[in-house]
Amino acid sequence: MSDVDEDLVLSDEEKHQEETSVGYNEEVCHLTQETISQGLSLLCRTGNGLGHAFIRLDLKDKRLSNIAAISSYVHLRFLDISNNHLSDLSPLASLTQLLWLKVDHNIVDCCEAQPFAKLTYLQWLSMAGNRLTDMEGLTGPALENLNLTGNSIKKVNGLQDSRFGNLVILELRGNHLESTDGINLPNLRVLYLAQNNIKHLEGLQKLERLTTLHLRDNQLTSLDGLHPNMKCLEYLNVRGNAIMDENGLQGLGLVSKTLRVLVISENPLVETTDYRLSVLIIVPQLERIDKDAVSPEERTDAWERIRELKQEETPEP
Repeated sequence: MSDVDEDLVLSDEEKHQEETSVGYNEEVCHLTQETISQGLSLLCRTGNGLGHAFIRLDLKDKRLSNIAAISSYVHLRFLDISNNHLSDLSPLASLTQLLWLKVDHNIVDCCEAQPFAKLTYLQWLSMAGNRLTDMEGLTGPALENLNLTGNSIKKVNGLQDSRFGNLVILELRGNHLESTDGINLPNLRVLYLAQNNIKHLEGLQKLERLTTLHLRDNQLTSLDGLHPNMKCLEYLNVRGNAIMDENGLQGLGLVSKTLRVLVISENPLVETTDYRLSVLIIVPQLERIDKDAVSPEERTDAWERIRELKQEETPEP
């Protein structure tokens, strides 16, 4: 995803939060069989092949505060209960065939005592725009995509291989994180940490397969903390941080063999006229800086400057 793509994601999320924040004072409802019947779709064979059942249920925007009636629909695989008033997800415990679950914009404030440990086939989970302050109790042995955007999570804890061994994409945009420490997920490929309060990069050495790291709109003053174990990193977005000068870029050297795209606009460093050259001296094989591809002339200038610096470092005989 490019920096432009992320702009669109962020603006859409903010728009959605504004639209759905209105109406929480409306009368809330309990789930009825009639409402369920209206939302069912996608008729398929059951797991044993002896019957048929609807496996998709759409219950978004129903003003629901209780979904107890859902517990008997054990064949469901796709469920959308977003934009309601739910805090208790325990009725989902019997829906052990779920593959896809969307719980965005409810009032869930805690994952402990929730049924996630029983949803052993769940591959995609989104809980954006709830009231989570931590990740205790959240687990997903089959999860590949987890979205926790727009909560109030202050610290990443419990993100380890034993609980999320198949996780490929993790979204934690718009929380209250101050550190990247605690993300111990060797199989993770894409990590979104934009719009937090992150001041330091740390604990990234376990992200050996990470290809994309978004850190836009945080409080980073340097890229120290990038680790040579991150040997697959190709895309790094640190737009809108507080990197002042080229000293704050030195951490790029630890991922210079693989990095292809760097988004660094809206940092104080960019006010200097030669910031692109400063970046290329550290990572000469970059293909794009911000929105512009690296030109052949820029690359030549960078290599010439690298040779000059090496000559200056070599003592005269």
